[in-house]
Amino acid sequence: MIEPGKLYAFIGTWSPRWPKPLYPSSSEMSYSPLLAAVDQYDMPGRSSEDSPTLALDYIDRSTVEKRLLRKLDRRVAFLVLVYIINYMDRTNAAAARLRSYEEDLGMVGNQFNTLTSILYVGYLLTQAPSNMILHHMKKPSLYLSSCMAIWGVLTALMGTYHAALILRFFIGFVEAAFFPGAVFLLSRWYKQNELGLRTALLACGASISNAFGALFASGILGSLDGTLGFSGWRWLFFVEGALTIVVAVSAGYILPDFPSTPSVWLLPDEQILAKQRMEEEVVLKNEHKIKPGQDYSGLVEALTDWRIWWVGVALSLMVSSMSFGIFFPTLSATMGYNATTSLLLCAPPWILGTATSFAVARHSDVTGDRFWHVVGPQLVGITGFSLAICTMNTTLRYISLFLMTQSPVAYVVSLTWVMNTFSQSQSKRAAAIALINSMASSGVIVSSYFWPSSWGPSYVNSYMICILTSILSMAMLWVFRGHLSRCNEAAEAKEQALGLPKGLRYLL
Repeated sequence: MIEPGKLYAFIGTWSPRWPKPLYPSSSEMSYSPLLAAVDQYDMPGRSSEDSPTLALDYIDRSTVEKRLLRKLDRRVAFLVLVYIINYMDRTNAAAARLRSYEEDLGMVGNQFNTLTSILYVGYLLTQAPSNMILHHMKKPSLYLSSCMAIWGVLTALMGTYHAALILRFFIGFVEAAFFPGAVFLLSRWYKQNELGLRTALLACGASISNAFGALFASGILGSLDGTLGFSGWRWLFFVEGALTIVVAVSAGYILPDFPSTPSVWLLPDEQILAKQRMEEEVVLKNEHKIKPGQDYSGLVEALTDWRIWWVGVALSLMVSSMSFGIFFPTLSATMGYNATTSLLLCAPPWILGTATSFAVARHSDVTGDRFWHVVGPQLVGITGFSLAICTMNTTLRYISLFLMTQSPVAYVVSLTWVMNTFSQSQSKRAAAIALINSMASSGVIVSSYFWPSSWGPSYVNSYMICILTSILSMAMLWVFRGHLSRCNEAAEAKEQALGLPKGLRYLL
């Protein structure tokens, strides 16, 4: 069998047949020889008479690459749908709260806050182990869709307060597989300069869920309340749980696996190019391959890398500052409208936040800058918090919600920055994503108690805490950026001293 790495040597014997030069100049680098359906041919046994059936062709790489990315982007779009459902199941208690959920379950004091935070305890515990399991799987689509079906069943079973506590813990336990797993899956298909936009596309599922999940909940709570003797919030859990199961079944067939796994939705040349693109990234980033018996060395490297813990704490503070999203219906209700109107008013701020997320993430990819694209949205969010502190005027309070929803894209760009930085091996990248996302999730556990009812309706103390955590997060990421900048300077000095070609540079 011919090896892809030896393709040039073989093609050299057939050079009269190719319309393009075999070794293109730098201006013609869009052309690259690809091997199509190579497994069907045993090259050493072929002669010149076999040439009419030879499955080799000199293909315009850019054409194949565009076709590959179009197909892949369509499947990633379904990944966004899964994340929308994921986030709806995670935050549906906030919508149910506006329809006697607390009263029906007899919750008092901080019990609702505990119910909210308990999900993230399970979520925090299983992210790193789940991603390490996913790294070694051939069919991540089946793994992710199975976890999704399980949390759908658990959502539909929501009942009494203590039962809800237990179920939400286990929902977090299985939901933990999805987001860090999906981010790692993206990093196995897309190149460094493509990841920011795709990560934003995935993460915008949270914003879309906050926008249209509120509309969806409003319809169910308003139209099904009392049907068959069940209150509206019970119907909310029934319907969302059933919808999750249906989407999970579809996900098993639609979600992509890794490039190394044969896919029926890719043509042979697209499959080969998908693997080749990742091999090129390995060379570019000087990634080392894991030796047999060292499958978990990436986890050890991640655990002993102080930068991962530093960034994890920074993102935990950032997520704490964004805890307003969990209580968004409550904040909308402080403007004095009824439950249905309050839920409807949640949509426009999140729609705007979703739109700007794409613009910020794309600009970050184009410019290669990460830090300022993290700080900028956070500063806009701080402006929103400050405005909400200063007034109870209905119009200004609503404007402040629009400003707050600009900040979540900072987390999206931060995750992309993580994937760009901790890429010494696929194993370490998987562990780094999961560990940092786990530490970030711990911020939700704590920040669930930032919004007690006794601090409403102004929630001045809550907003002040959000401002403080935002500032601390930006300060820590500034230190991280300075460290990466010094690493780049040291690498450049070494290359100049030894006469080496330019190597890896960290994005700042």
